[in-house]
Amino acid sequence: MDTKARAARIKLVAFDIDGVMTDGGLHYSDDGHEFKTFNVQDGLGIVLMKRAGIEVAIITGRNSNVVNCRAKDLGIEHVFHGVGDKRTVAGKLLEQLGLNWSELAFMGDDLIDLKAMAQCGLAIAPANARAIVKERAHAVTEAAGGHGAVREAVEFILAAQGKLDAAFAPYLDPQ
Repeated sequence: MDTKARAARIKLVAFDIDGVMTDGGLHYSDDGHEFKTFNVQDGLGIVLMKRAGIEVAIITGRNSNVVNCRAKDLGIEHVFHGVGDKRTVAGKLLEQLGLNWSELAFMGDDLIDLKAMAQCGLAIAPANARAIVKERAHAVTEAAGGHGAVREAVEFILAAQGKLDAAFAPYLDPQ
């Protein structure tokens, strides 16, 4: 099955955080507070996808309150921290939502993401993903994580489903 056909079936997209929604850098203040930089265009992409009726989840291996803040900003309800086995967590979420594996897209960049990516209907890797991950992905974005990769993936899925023009329409000049 080609990548566009895979994308046309997606009803849930799960994202890793570090290296996907961020550039993968970990920044700490002297007192141990963690900082992450998120791409605002990626954020609008997630909002557009949710408006188009596609569920969004975050499944990350690290525990981070910063991720909770970003998820809240974007209205992401399904957030899982400290996950070692992302495939199991994704499977439980699919069951909860009444979906199957072919309806899940998973975007990851490193070894911890591979089991979920191997099981899902559409595996996406950002340009900065490890080579072993890119080799196993159905699609690799031109943009790197934290630099528009999420937005690129979102627009690809919406276009494959014939929803991209409608998603953009409220922002375009009606002339």
